Amino acid sequence: MIRADLWLLLPEGEVDPRAVAALLCGSAAAVLALRWVGQRRIQEKMEQARRTRDLGLERMEKVAQRFKQQNPRIQAGHIPSLPLVELAEKLKEGSLSPESVLYTYIDQALEVTREVNCVTDFMQGCEEQLREVQRQKERGLLYGVPVSIKDHIGCKGHVSTGGLVQFLGRVEEEDSVIVQVLKRQGAIPFVKTNVPQSMINYDCSNLIFGQTVNPLNHKKSPGGSSGGEGALIAGGGSILGFGTDVAGSIRLPSSFCGLCGLKPTGFRLSIQGLASPIAGMKSVTGMVGPMARDVDSLALCMKALLCDDMFRLDPTVPPLPFDEEVYSSSAPLRIGYYDGDGYFQPSPSMRRAVQETRKLLQEAGHTLIPFTPPRIDYVVDELFTRGLFSDGAANLLDKFKGDIVDPNLKSQISSYRLPTLVKRILALILKPVWKTVEQTDFVTQACFGWASAAFGFRGKLKQTSCFLLNDAAFDFPALCDPLIPNVVSLQVSTNRQRSERTVWSGAYRTEFIAKWRELELNVMLCPALGPAFNKGYPGKLFAASSYTNLYNVLNFPAGVLPVTVVTEADEEELKNYRGHYSDPWDKRLREAVEGAMGLPVAVQCVALPWQEELCLRFMKEVETLARKRKRNVGPTDDDDDDDADDLDL
Repeated sequence: MIRADLWLLLPEGEVDPRAVAALLCGSAAAVLALRWVGQRRIQEKMEQARRTRDLGLERMEKVAQRFKQQNPRIQAGHIPSLPLVELAEKLKEGSLSPESVLYTYIDQALEVTREVNCVTDFMQGCEEQLREVQRQKERGLLYGVPVSIKDHIGCKGHVSTGGLVQFLGRVEEEDSVIVQVLKRQGAIPFVKTNVPQSMINYDCSNLIFGQTVNPLNHKKSPGGSSGGEGALIAGGGSILGFGTDVAGSIRLPSSFCGLCGLKPTGFRLSIQGLASPIAGMKSVTGMVGPMARDVDSLALCMKALLCDDMFRLDPTVPPLPFDEEVYSSSAPLRIGYYDGDGYFQPSPSMRRAVQETRKLLQEAGHTLIPFTPPRIDYVVDELFTRGLFSDGAANLLDKFKGDIVDPNLKSQISSYRLPTLVKRILALILKPVWKTVEQTDFVTQACFGWASAAFGFRGKLKQTSCFLLNDAAFDFPALCDPLIPNVVSLQVSTNRQRSERTVWSGAYRTEFIAKWRELELNVMLCPALGPAFNKGYPGKLFAASSYTNLYNVLNFPAGVLPVTVVTEADEEELKNYRGHYSDPWDKRLREAVEGAMGLPVAVQCVALPWQEELCLRFMKEVETLARKRKRNVGPTDDDDDDDADDLDL
């Protein structure tokens, strides 16, 4: 029928083949021309954003130079070396002026971003905020403290790009709640920092502002998605920064860059005013949180934020002020621990960091109890991954309309974009072999290599392919939901899927807490992914975030802090690393972390929901013991003093 209708469009009589050929060529040329015009418009938007960024950097240089010229007698060289708590005290008592601190950090941030490309926007309003702070009758806990802000956290008069062209030009009309509270506590937001495109990656690269590199080693990634924050703070360009965390996006940059970072319980702090490429997500909890050089800085920040202003501006935040008594306690703890989650084998330095920390804690009088996270494959593949993209990534793909995909995301986004028909055909072809290939990596690669390579998922092919096929999975409940049969059907809507996964996440949380309480644990010690990956590898190893994304699914507060550095012995042992499966992803992990001699290695500290103070108290204990060991015995193994001093262990 359609063919006949198309034939009617052709002229009557004999058709000249040359005319047809000319028509086809002209149509193809028109399509190419339109595509070129579209691409050119995208490039122009990105170039304009870069010009705006560059003008901001020029203004930073001018205001910093102006302050130096007007105040030649001020000696500000010692300011960047001051810990946040000491800096805040000096500002409050008046022995340091807010001007000298702000312009010193503007100068420092400019120097760092020229080296690692981490600043995307200078907030000119910081000078007005400086004057406003000085007019305040009561000095807040963060009086005069300059703070850096992750790109997508809303700041009035500035764009929250998320690394996406679609968000360019959308100027925020008001500050996010977190920024409003910071200002009322006397803080001065002064720069915004880089993120990976769409923030669904723990590297730090987008086509608008480019690649951010790790200030400790420029061949390495700073982590992500709060990678710009990690690079700026680690480089000395900021003393306190704010990131967000859906799968480890605060904790991974903190681990890679040798910082302390805290992911609070969901809604302990307000998330109003944050731009997001994924809306409506319920089964995985994202959060905003602080990043800094030591644990006391995180505690001071939380103490400042958990105030009446926060509770009034966002009534969805429970009115729970910071509990100083819990943070200051010295009572012995019952600490669960594990040095591997059973999904991805840790690198040698990751495992050593946990075991050495366990020994220090035992020697300090704490009780350490082995713990195994239950059903980790199910958590990562079903609750986290499919929960994150329960709509088949439709919401995310919508944000890429009118954009060019960053090379670090290309294979991932290409797989999301496969037509539904192709996904269904693949599901039908693969259905007969599920029962025989439950953990056969060879068949995984042969049958589904294009998709598994895009995400770096492994282990149970059934669960992995379910996520990748997603919509097609609705036709094959036995194929895609082997663990929870007879639930998904062809008629199930995206909202129903999200609701079900929220229920499943709640059930798993109950199971996890029951095991926690059976062992009478106070807190948990576990690995933090690291050391820093070589550039380009985070996008190939999304599943290696299992060590952090578990606690997003559980919605537990979790923080990381550096405890040691990579040694020559770690590098030697890495040569024999085979992983759990000896598959391509184990090989990638080895390649990702190699060449990290002297770089920081972190551990992760976890508490039950709403117990941020206890989590921070545990982090402080670990930090104190790690620093005491360094003072007493010096650097570990073959490491040299310079690296350890740089990390302030």
